[in-house]
Amino acid sequence: MTQLTVHTHATPAGPVIELTGELDNNSAPDVRALLPGLTLQAGQQLVIDLTGITFCDSSGITVLIAARNHALAAQADIALAAVPDRVSRIFHIVGLAHVFPTHPTAQAAEAAWTPPTVPKD
Repeated sequence: MTQLTVHTHATPAGPVIELTGELDNNSAPDVRALLPGLTLQAGQQLVIDLTGITFCDSSGITVLIAARNHALAAQADIALAAVPDRVSRIFHIVGLAHVFPTHPTAQAAEAAWTPPTVPKD
């Protein structure tokens, strides 16, 4: 069993969560537990970078949905980066491909983010 390593960092677009290893029943609760502590402002974007994911089961997909719900509750967006083919295939099968915007890299996700416009008085 490969453990999951989680790194977070802030960008102007919002927080990025980098996951490496197995996102499964054993590790998904740890990822879910860090969500409330993320600084996520309205209009920002939460990026989950899956570059290093070697395995993702239904618990992993559930935690990605929880991250999406967390972002939406903060009036923010979410994007996935570097989704492995095997995970992308599952997303298509279960209908989540249209729920999560995806980008080839976390940097591409940040570049695609559009800052919210501030209404002029």
